[in-house]
Amino acid sequence: MKLLIPYSKIILVLAALLIWPSSLYAQDNIVVVTSQNNTIESIDKKGLIDLYMGKYSAFSNGERATPIDIEEETSLKEKFYKSLVGLPLARVNAYWSRLKFSGRATPPAVEKTQEDVAERLDNDNSALAYIYESKVTNNMKVVYRFD
Repeated sequence: MKLLIPYSKIILVLAALLIWPSSLYAQDNIVVVTSQNNTIESIDKKGLIDLYMGKYSAFSNGERATPIDIEEETSLKEKFYKSLVGLPLARVNAYWSRLKFSGRATPPAVEKTQEDVAERLDNDNSALAYIYESKVTNNMKVVYRFD
């Protein structure tokens, strides 16, 4: 018995397979978010580097900023720092070890998961965190997008 599949259905399936991986990639974009109640509308990459690498502890308007790292989602953290400063996570961790030892700066606060970050943002207007775009909620404001 010979199975015949119409040519148009084959084309449709192939087109869907070509589009599907790119839609998954789009959902994995990293964004930086803060509380909807935060007065900051956006932040540039230099400002983000200054906050996450301990140079400054306030937003450009002078309000206190609390950068947040995510402990249990290592691949997200690795992608974030690679995109932010172009360094592997091991180098970023070594950088923070030196700064903590010298007492010159305080590393970002830590939450375990992206869900914990969402809860923190609900209660802390100074918090700033990186998450996958697919995890953004109505209580969050996106202030930076990685290209």
